[in-house]
Amino acid sequence: MDTSDLFASCRKGDVGRVRYLLEQRDVEVNVRDKWDSTPLYYACLCGHEELVLYLLANGARCEANTFDGERCLYGALSDPIRRALRDYKQVTASCRRRDYYDDFLQRLLEQGIHSDVVFVVHGKPFRVHRCVLGARSAYFANMLDTKWKGKSVVVLRHPLINPVAFGALLQYLYTVVSKPGTCVKVLTIEPPPADPRLREDMALLADCALPLELRGDLWELPFPCPDGFNSCPDVCFRVAGCSFLCHKAFFCGRSDYFRALLDDHFRESEEPETSGGPPAITLHGISPDIFTHVLYYVYSDHTELSPEAAYDVLSIADMYLLPGLKRLCGRSLAQVLDEDSVVGVWRVAKLFRLARLEDQCTEYMAKVIEKLVEREDFVEAVKEEAAAVAARQETDSIPLVDDIRFHVASTVQTYSAIEEAQQRLRALEDLLVSIGLDC
Repeated sequence: MDTSDLFASCRKGDVGRVRYLLEQRDVEVNVRDKWDSTPLYYACLCGHEELVLYLLANGARCEANTFDGERCLYGALSDPIRRALRDYKQVTASCRRRDYYDDFLQRLLEQGIHSDVVFVVHGKPFRVHRCVLGARSAYFANMLDTKWKGKSVVVLRHPLINPVAFGALLQYLYTVVSKPGTCVKVLTIEPPPADPRLREDMALLADCALPLELRGDLWELPFPCPDGFNSCPDVCFRVAGCSFLCHKAFFCGRSDYFRALLDDHFRESEEPETSGGPPAITLHGISPDIFTHVLYYVYSDHTELSPEAAYDVLSIADMYLLPGLKRLCGRSLAQVLDEDSVVGVWRVAKLFRLARLEDQCTEYMAKVIEKLVEREDFVEAVKEEAAAVAARQETDSIPLVDDIRFHVASTVQTYSAIEEAQQRLRALEDLLVSIGLDC
C-alpha cells in the first residue's frame, strides 16, 4: 500500500506525502513497479522539479549511461529537470549513510579499502579482498589457498583475460551487477539492493568469524565454516572472553565507530598479536550473543532478531553507528505491539530516533485509543509531550496527540467509519480536558 501511494504521490508531485513515505514509513526510494519504473522516473515524466531534486538528494539512482539514468533523462518533461539530472552527482543521503549495503560494497570495490591482494591484468592493477573473492567463488577460494597463497600481488597475463572482462567479473562478485557491454552476463536493469545471493555468500564470512564455542549452537544464525575455506581475517574482536576473527574492510566500511576504532585515534585499544594471529581489540559492554547480531548484520545486512533481543541490540547499534541495524530492531519491535507495550515501544522509538517505528506506534494507538486513555502510562506520555512543548510555546499543539489524530482521520474510508472515528477523537479530547490540556 505504501509503495502504491509513493508512485501515485510522485505522479501528482506531492512532495510532502513523498517525504512522509520515505522518512516516516521507510519506503525504499528506488523501489520499482510492475512496469519497472521508479519514483524518480514518474517525477521527471510529470515535470515536478522540486520533487526530482528531493528524490535525488535522498538516494534516487540516476547515474549516466545506465537504464534508470537514460530513461529519466529522456522522459523528463522540462529542461530544468534535465539539467538537474545531468548535474547529478551521487553524493546523496543514501551514500552518506555508511551502512547502506549496496553502496558500501560498490565503495569497497572502487576504493579497495583494506585490500589484501592486488591482481595485475596486463598491466592494470585491481585492489581486492581475499575474503570477498573466496566467499563468492569456489575457484578463487581454491586458488587463493593454493597457487596464490601468501601472494600480495597476482599477475595475470593469459591472452584470454583482459582488464575490462576482469573488472566486470569483480563487479559481479562484489555487487551482482555487471556493466553493459562486457563479456559477463549483462544486467542493464539493476536488481534490488542487497541481492539475496550476495548476502548469503557474505554471511559465510560471519560464520567463519564465530568463535568455536559459539559454532556448536545452530539456532537461527551460526553455521559451521566449510572445510578448507580460509577467510583471511585481519582483526580479532574479543568480547567477554570470546574471539571473533573479522575483517577491517567490512567493519570500517560500514561503521564510523569501527573506522575510528581501527583506523584513527583509538589505536591504543589494540593489543599485541598473539601466536601469529591478527591484532586483537577488546570490546566492552556487550555480550557475545549481541555481538553475533552485529557481526551478521555487518557482513550480510541481515540478522534474525527476536523482539526480546531487539532492545539490547538497539542500544549497541546506536553506539556503533549502525542505523540500518537500528531499523531492523524497529521492525522486530513493531511485530509485538499491543495495548500493554505500545507506549513503551513508542518511548524507545523516540529515544533512538526511529521515525517509522514511532509512526507505527501512533498508528496503533489510534486504533485502540479508547482503551489507552484509561492507562496511566499513556496519560503520562501525553503530559510529558505537552510539557516539552510548553517549554517552547504554550499555543503549540502536542505532537503525540496530533499524530494520533492524523491516523484516526486517515482510517475514514467510508461514511460508516466516520462515527467510529468521531468516537475515538472524543475519547482523546475527553482525556485532554480531564488533565487540563484541552487547547
